[in-house]
Amino acid sequence: MTVKTFSIVEWSPQGVRHHDDIIAEEVAVALVYNGISHVVMMCTPQNLPEFALGFSLSEGIIDRAEQIYGITLTPQALGIEVHIELASSCFMALKQRRRSLAGRTGCGLCGTEQLAMVAHPLQRLPFTQQFSLSHLGSALDQVTSLQPIGQQTACTHIAAWVDGQGKVCAGYEDIGRHVALDKLLGARAKAEWGKGGCVLISSRASYEIVQKAISCGVEILCAASAATQRAVDLAQAQGLTLVGFSRGTRAIIYTHAQRVISQSDNQLR
Repeated sequence: MTVKTFSIVEWSPQGVRHHDDIIAEEVAVALVYNGISHVVMMCTPQNLPEFALGFSLSEGIIDRAEQIYGITLTPQALGIEVHIELASSCFMALKQRRRSLAGRTGCGLCGTEQLAMVAHPLQRLPFTQQFSLSHLGSALDQVTSLQPIGQQTACTHIAAWVDGQGKVCAGYEDIGRHVALDKLLGARAKAEWGKGGCVLISSRASYEIVQKAISCGVEILCAASAATQRAVDLAQAQGLTLVGFSRGTRAIIYTHAQRVISQSDNQLR
């Protein structure tokens, strides 16, 4: 179950009305690596194996999907434990930099113990593709059908993969924008559709969002809202094409516009 019915009191200029409303379910999810709990996040309780894989990749815990040998979900009274069987070399490295995160919706750095732990090593992205902004309008229309919880409750974010022809290959929603992105990145790691295209997210582009995208080799990131200063700085330094205010008829290209093609199919400079 991902939504619940709740009795509410609605106030409006037309008066007060008592009725049932639909709200999104929010569950504490613990990621447990080789028996040791690493992080607890508040999540929408679906696509949790994809979340575990995507988080492991985007946080630099693993370099490739094959370094996770198994993922098991274990419901508990207070939430869900996701047990991840990690390659021994990755687990040893994780223990060296292990941190305790207090998971909160929308906060990707909660619980980081030292300022030096905010960033992890990233490889500069190659330039292997381009993307036409003329695809954004149809992509946004397609994304709507992939967000059933959001349509019912208006409280989830979605991260989607749009291929080079403008087809939305997959979309994952969650109450947390970071979690939605991790779910998509986890699915992309095992999918053929992730070879070329861009990530489209229904939120702002913050530092952590950009860092996660770069960690997983995403070359183009389109956000529905603005980008923050540190996000732009990181995207510029690491070769990510960062696009904000992606609304279908308008977009702001913050960095590396050479990957982006305008609606008239002229390369932007």
